[in-house]
Amino acid sequence: MANTVQFDLVSPERKLASVAATEVQIPGAEGDLTAGAGHAPLITTLRPGVLKAVSAEGTKAFAVTGGFAEINAGAISVLAEQAIPVAEASAAVLDALIEAARGRAASATDRAVADKYVNDLIALKAAVGV
Repeated sequence: MANTVQFDLVSPERKLASVAATEVQIPGAEGDLTAGAGHAPLITTLRPGVLKAVSAEGTKAFAVTGGFAEINAGAISVLAEQAIPVAEASAAVLDALIEAARGRAASATDRAVADKYVNDLIALKAAVGV
């Protein structure tokens, strides 16, 4: 398919996606970005958010908690700390992630960064709509 890029999403538990995508919307640590065919090479860290891959099969959305994305003209690879299809995301799962992050934030040396992570997870839960 013309104007597509190979998109792969993996987490430590499993491979979640491998499709020819026309665009991938990524929750980057420094801000959201959209990548597609011909994109300049880039490596970025992820913040908690919804990652979307648009392809001939439709749009696949995934809740990610962090990780890395490597982007180049012909491929986008995402290694997520944790990732689940949005359709499988539940309030219980996201609440558990939020509570664990709050526990870590209480003893974090950089409280501002830890609190931002908690807030990003809360925003992820709202974006998923559970």
